[in-house]
Amino acid sequence: MMKKITYYILAATLITAAGCKKYLEQSPDQRTQLNSVEKVAELLATAYPQADYATFTEAASDNAADKGTGGFLTEQINTNPYFFRDVTEREQGSPTNYWNACYQSIAACNQALEAIANADNPEDYNAQKGEALVARAYNHFMLVTLFSKVYNATTAAQDPGIPYVTTPEKVVNAKYERKTVAYVYEQIEKDLLTGLPLLDNTSYKVPKYHFNKAAANAFAARFYLFKKDYQKVITYSNNVFPGGNFKTNLRPWVTVYSQLTGTEMEAIYTKASETANLLLVETPSNWARSVASYRYGLRTDLVYELFIFRNVTGSTWIQPLYYRGSTENWVVLKFREHFVRSSANADIGVPYTIFPLFTAEEALFNRIEANIYLGNNTAAKNDLDDYASMRIENYTNNFKITDSKLRNFYGTNDLKTALIGALLDFKRAEFIQEGTRWFDILRYDLPITHTSVTGESATLTANDPRRLFQLPQEVVLAGIQQNPR
Repeated sequence: MMKKITYYILAATLITAAGCKKYLEQSPDQRTQLNSVEKVAELLATAYPQADYATFTEAASDNAADKGTGGFLTEQINTNPYFFRDVTEREQGSPTNYWNACYQSIAACNQALEAIANADNPEDYNAQKGEALVARAYNHFMLVTLFSKVYNATTAAQDPGIPYVTTPEKVVNAKYERKTVAYVYEQIEKDLLTGLPLLDNTSYKVPKYHFNKAAANAFAARFYLFKKDYQKVITYSNNVFPGGNFKTNLRPWVTVYSQLTGTEMEAIYTKASETANLLLVETPSNWARSVASYRYGLRTDLVYELFIFRNVTGSTWIQPLYYRGSTENWVVLKFREHFVRSSANADIGVPYTIFPLFTAEEALFNRIEANIYLGNNTAAKNDLDDYASMRIENYTNNFKITDSKLRNFYGTNDLKTALIGALLDFKRAEFIQEGTRWFDILRYDLPITHTSVTGESATLTANDPRRLFQLPQEVVLAGIQQNPR
């Protein structure tokens, strides 16, 4: 097993100063030598954040409501985001844990890139270089998305970003700059566009756990969607599958998923063999165990709103729904816990959850949104229909999305507004309990009001600084300012 070396003061889990000094005093032959393609590739297995963001982003979103005593699991990592309070906890599912995990993954990328640059035959490492660059870009993108203001071309050059780290840290208490969102986006784009052409799917044993070409193109489509460069969104979305064909690569909810038992459903959703899964990550996380039981989560009225009430097609989604313990503890069976015992005979260990980081559905939705803003309404409606046909049983022409349906359902004569409304509604239902609704809330400045069963209320407005999750307290030691409150 390769030993991973991490120095970052940016990551709160780094070794102490004394421990770092001891490591630096070791002779070279005692350290892990990244002197082969295989060793660099092994290191890059840790280039993906070993943490989940769904715990805090789902609770902060409009996908959560107070279930009262029905939601018997009351934890601060669920409660504080719901009331838009800073999460001071550091355990699994907290913003601090996610921040740390991203910078640890960035450390792995930078160590790999340094080893490649120093190799006698760097050209042999092209595939690994590509993976390291794209993964480094992804980790920074997630950090700037969650901890900085959403990209706005008119303000990005002034809005504080996050440190973009491109070299391994070799001194204790190094200083960093947040710079700007514009700068971070420039560096993301540079790494992404340099790394993507170097990727080689044949270099992976299980491509779905690495930045394969399809996943990297899906990432590029998401990145340019945030930048509002819509033509590039379409270009990269079309590259995800040959010929830009999405319909046959979407999750088969009608033909397969709706026929499965609960156990089968839990097992299949995050399988690498599922075509719709483009990139997966297995993380230490209680999400699979706790998602249904958290007090602030998917309540019955939200289940009706998202799945049971008719949508713009005139029908409803064929969505198998379950509850655990209480009729308020609803769950869509997407996640199955993988419990890793600390030893063969131990009763203790670490729960893991597999998360889909990129999917065919998201890439299709990104193409739809880009076409709407480019005025390609027919293409957008066709894609919405393709998606709906995989989610509605016996889908016929009666359910097809028309201009009149859109205008009537959303109460507007502005077709663009209605199309965006349909898209966001479809996405919200599709990605329930995955945490990604938060990204649309950020991009569209959607207001949220959360109310408790006792009447306590908290509202998040468009310009509320609490839309930015707070940076860990210890980053102040690295010269970094926290977000304003």
